[in-house]
Amino acid sequence: MSSGALIAFNDPRRFGMMKLVRRADLNKEPLLHALGPEPLGGKFDAAALARRCKGRKTSLKAALSDQRIVAGLGNIYVCEALHRARISPMRRASSIATRSGLPNERAGTLVKAVKAVLRDAIKAGGSSLRDHRRTDGALGDFQNKFRVYDRAGMPCPRAGCGGTIKRIVQTGRSTFFCPVCQK
Repeated sequence: MSSGALIAFNDPRRFGMMKLVRRADLNKEPLLHALGPEPLGGKFDAAALARRCKGRKTSLKAALSDQRIVAGLGNIYVCEALHRARISPMRRASSIATRSGLPNERAGTLVKAVKAVLRDAIKAGGSSLRDHRRTDGALGDFQNKFRVYDRAGMPCPRAGCGGTIKRIVQTGRSTFFCPVCQK
């Protein structure tokens, strides 16, 4: 870059793309118009999530994975956040909002869980399952802190729960959850 900064883009799974846009042109960029709020940004709160989920008949897991609802949440982090919030991934997305689109208690709990999971994952350097590496080339460590993701058949880590982690498939992706404590 003209500032001397170096930008590296490594996408071995080929899910992403990169397009450099001048800061002054960000509001005009068509690829950004359809994205929901950034989950660690100031525009992502219970009210925003409830508005976007109001009236949606899809599952909460599918809604959270939809980049138009909230940008940047991947499958792992959705499963982990739903577990922390004690919310079933099969629950309807609309169940976190009133009929008028106001957030209920679940919406607030879920937003806090999403932010906590992402902060913990960032602090741990991400999740290195097959191909993720940090910018310094080191592996991330968050996969060693998973509560539910890829833990099917194992005991739920929530104290006093006694449930067993289950795996189902939703919208073509594995979903891991505890049927006992996630309602």
